[in-house]
Amino acid sequence: MSVAIIAEDFAGMRAQASGLAERAGLDWHFHAVKMRGPWAKLPARFCPNPLAAMDRIDLPPTTTLLMSVGGTGGVAAAALKRRTGLKLVQIQNPRMSFNRFDLIVANCHDGISGPNVVLCRNALHGMTPEKLAPERSKWSPILRRPERKLVSVLIGGANGRFRFGVDEAATLADGLAAMMTRDGVQIALTPSRRTDPQALAVLRTVLSPLGAFIWGGEGDNPYRGLLACADLIVVTMDSVSMVSEAVSTIAPVMIVELPGRSKRISAFIRTLQEAGRVKPFIPRWAFWPVTPLDDTPMAAGEMRRRLAI
Repeated sequence: MSVAIIAEDFAGMRAQASGLAERAGLDWHFHAVKMRGPWAKLPARFCPNPLAAMDRIDLPPTTTLLMSVGGTGGVAAAALKRRTGLKLVQIQNPRMSFNRFDLIVANCHDGISGPNVVLCRNALHGMTPEKLAPERSKWSPILRRPERKLVSVLIGGANGRFRFGVDEAATLADGLAAMMTRDGVQIALTPSRRTDPQALAVLRTVLSPLGAFIWGGEGDNPYRGLLACADLIVVTMDSVSMVSEAVSTIAPVMIVELPGRSKRISAFIRTLQEAGRVKPFIPRWAFWPVTPLDDTPMAAGEMRRRLAI
């Protein structure tokens, strides 16, 4: 079965859809959505003819299922569904009529419900134990130090809701440095594409002299290695995707609170706290027993069952 993923070309959206497709045992191909003209700055759901207002989407003849992500992707895929008659799975709240989709997979913190809605506690992803096992073998000799616990640090950045600049980086750097000197842990840190270079420079200035591993963008990205090898994961609260992938591992997770506000993300983190899966960041080594939290396999199973795949 061949799945056409319809979404804006963002790594997080691609990861959610491909993760759901792969967990369901389906092949996929990605088609980026880009609105043109005035609709590039307006909500796509108000466009009367969305397929005429975006770059052409050519589906391979083998396509048997449509999968969309986000509002713009949902608008485009709903129009393709009308044209092709293919079934359509929407990821995230489409912010339009639910009856335009055969199935909607959303997060609990989206606050939606319906007969064709499946809710997950975490964002969908494809970070399976099978994928992480070879990463552990590859990165463990590089990231780990003898007789030291490894704290993997995943850094995001400003996103319109939260701020992570030089001041926030300095506070975090001091906390991580205290963990290294007081608790004898090893730090491995990787930024995201949104991380402010000046903020990353602050972290490097403070932590590198203590022996921390900080990825600067050269060579292979160690992100999966950090997930696979960690004894403890520290992650900034701005990215639902990074937090979701972190809590799917066997490591406890600490959340770095940031200045700003998002009801959805706060509700998401609260759900994970109530499940005992995450705790707020404190500058001390801490361990508590956890069970990996990942609702992606459940969502994939529900998609196969409800669509008779």
